[in-house]
Amino acid sequence: MSADQTQDFGPGGVVSVPGLALELEDLPAEEVVAGAPQAAAAELGSLGGVDYGVWEMTAGTATDVEADEVFVVLSGSATVTIAEAGGHAGRVLELGPGSLVHLWAGEESVWEVHSPLRKVYFTPAG
Repeated sequence: MSADQTQDFGPGGVVSVPGLALELEDLPAEEVVAGAPQAAAAELGSLGGVDYGVWEMTAGTATDVEADEVFVVLSGSATVTIAEAGGHAGRVLELGPGSLVHLWAGEESVWEVHSPLRKVYFTPAG
């Protein structure tokens, strides 16, 4: 993300999230299940103990261990399979624009991204 894209961001500021340039990087090989997915994130700020930002992943399949997070999908599509753990039932999430999702810390997941997925996320600061 370039500094000029967020230089005016702060109280009263605006960022074009769909147009925000992110620097995609290859995911670690041990996380990749299929394809050659890349991902990028840009933390935009913090408010009241919550960090927020933008995250994107290109098409492919990868594993992850989740953080406490709420996010809204802006674009793209994915199938996310969450393993049963910690008293939470396993589940399969079909994501597309407008999906609002809550994930718990420690959940093991497999992200199968069908088309580049971009989301705005909110996580506890720290």
